[in-house]
Amino acid sequence: MEVVRSESGVRSEKIAPPVATVIARTKRFQVWFIRVCSSILLWTCLVQLLTVGELWHPSFMANTTVSIVKPPHHPPPLLPLRNYTSNGYLKVSCNGGLNQMRSAICDMVAVARLLNLTLVVPELDKTSFWADNSTFEEIFDVKHFIDSLRDEVRIVRRLPKRFNRKYGYRVFEMPPVSWSQEKYYLQQILPLFSKQKVLHFNKTDARLANNGISIDLQKVRCRVNFQALKFTPEIESLGYKLVRILQERGPFVALHLRYEMDMLAFLGCTHGCTKEEAKELKRLRYAYPWWREKEIVSKERRSQGLCPLTPEETALILLALGFDKDTQIYIAAGEIYGSERRLAVLRAAYPRIVRKEMLLDRGELQQFQNHSSQMAALDFMVSIASDTFIPTYDGNMAKVVEGHRRYRGFKKTILLDRKRLVELLDLHQNGTLSWNEFAVAVGSAHEKRMGQPTRRRVIADKPKEEDYFYANPQECLCEGANCDDLLGPGNSSSIR
Repeated sequence: MEVVRSESGVRSEKIAPPVATVIARTKRFQVWFIRVCSSILLWTCLVQLLTVGELWHPSFMANTTVSIVKPPHHPPPLLPLRNYTSNGYLKVSCNGGLNQMRSAICDMVAVARLLNLTLVVPELDKTSFWADNSTFEEIFDVKHFIDSLRDEVRIVRRLPKRFNRKYGYRVFEMPPVSWSQEKYYLQQILPLFSKQKVLHFNKTDARLANNGISIDLQKVRCRVNFQALKFTPEIESLGYKLVRILQERGPFVALHLRYEMDMLAFLGCTHGCTKEEAKELKRLRYAYPWWREKEIVSKERRSQGLCPLTPEETALILLALGFDKDTQIYIAAGEIYGSERRLAVLRAAYPRIVRKEMLLDRGELQQFQNHSSQMAALDFMVSIASDTFIPTYDGNMAKVVEGHRRYRGFKKTILLDRKRLVELLDLHQNGTLSWNEFAVAVGSAHEKRMGQPTRRRVIADKPKEEDYFYANPQECLCEGANCDDLLGPGNSSSIR
């Protein structure tokens, strides 16, 4: 006990704490202080070690599992710009669905390259049956498109302001002649740029010939199709997810079941439809003035092989081709006309039928709803990646996918001979052909229609009837002498 005296002289007593208590408090403080200092020291060393590791990347860091800072992603170096004096600006408006527009874009890049023009990023069709208002930038990676072709042709996102209508400039519009050769563009189109600094092609479908084009220009078309036209990251990410889900479930067939309302109305095909449905399709055909044919006899068109196979016919053909009940089938198409009622027979034969709406969450597809071209882009990616691709009609998507699968090593693509199949189907259904006879006939009719290497068929003066360039771009599938080894030297492609 300690006695102390205050300033007033009053005495008081102060009790000192026990010695053991003082010692304990001192030790706890020392332990805490040591821990804090150690922690600070350790974190400082770790930060320094990681910093040095990022700078020098020494071998002892190679196997560490700590990864805080990711190395920067370095894009591939830009190709050198092609140096040329531009003769003017080419503006193009594509018409049709996604794959018709895709082919047109390839053609227009080739035309711009041929005429030494500056191409404006193409406008996409917003007035067709599908009423899709997607822009080029919403479907394709526009930066990649421009950069990957900079050594071939100059591409700009938009016309310079001095050529805008609000400044009084009127752009000259015209549709180029269908299936034209290089001579047409050099002699008829190029001279127009002496008076017009901007030319607007308001129609672009099939405006460049399949054949007779220089091999260098054909390769430009291929380069745009296979390399430059890359989908946006959003579309690619979801497309790859679809492919991954399907592949995890095993091999799969992509069935391009083109039994959709627009196609049936346009072609005048009503086989298997009710009377009310046939009337509805006819009304739709008359509603679109640019669909030229109005009065069509469905039975005649079907017998000529010019109609898509129905879902019921497709089920029989798949069975005849040897696809068993456990085959996984992805339907690469829009809304099937007649919906589930018309899919019932096909689904009964093949229970493992799936669509993108069944494989993805509703939220994942929401951003693509009401954008048919973006939805078609997903089907396009799945079709290219499939183990087998089977289109029930040879429309634009079927042809472009076929060409991509040839380019990727001649992946199996079954090209249905619809004219022959309609004959066989009718004979089987009326009892003339037994099932075994029918199956054998179907198989033998398609032995050489599996996407094997072959030369493109040329029909003089009938470009619509000959093989489409984008279905078999043979100039881009082989080089020089090895083309004969691949395609066959005696396989003449010319029909006169």
